[in-house]
Amino acid sequence: MADQYAKPHVLSRRSIATSRLFNIEEMELRFANGAERTFERLGGNVRGGGAVMIVAMPDPEHVLLIREYAAGLEEYTLTLPKGLVDPGEDVVAAANRELMEECGFGAHRLEPLVELTLAPNYMRHRMQVMLATDLYPKRLPGDEPEPLIVETHAIDEIGALLARDDFHEARAIAALFIARDKLRAESPASSSWW
Repeated sequence: MADQYAKPHVLSRRSIATSRLFNIEEMELRFANGAERTFERLGGNVRGGGAVMIVAMPDPEHVLLIREYAAGLEEYTLTLPKGLVDPGEDVVAAANRELMEECGFGAHRLEPLVELTLAPNYMRHRMQVMLATDLYPKRLPGDEPEPLIVETHAIDEIGALLARDDFHEARAIAALFIARDKLRAESPASSSWW
């Protein structure tokens, strides 16, 4: 039974396309049963530092969301602040920087919540979700082409967010549910979490 779950043998691997942000890799694999297949995967950002998403809480009941243009969908979407980890930066520093750039706040307290992947059959990309609390005003210039609109929403009203046409990013939805459940577990006596 253990051989059934042995990782396939990589026969070859080569880059077939590279952009400013992404690398597309072709992999020739041989599985334990002898079957051979060619897979393509999006290798993540070329800089290789990973990415962060931030659940920023200005108070125990609310979370900050941003409205930004999503080129993949060609529409404005409501989501959590996020961005790439720069070379030499750790995830905590990257999360705080992105929060300052996108929301105009820093956080005295940042803690990891979860690591998420998206389409792992085709992408190597991993995103570290951070919970940011004890916020303070601080703005850094970012790389966004236009100012982002920052909105405050109640974290226990995720259902209302899901009913909106502009809130649908799976990673942001998962991050909010995980953060809400963590906060509920830490504050079971607080009726505002239920």
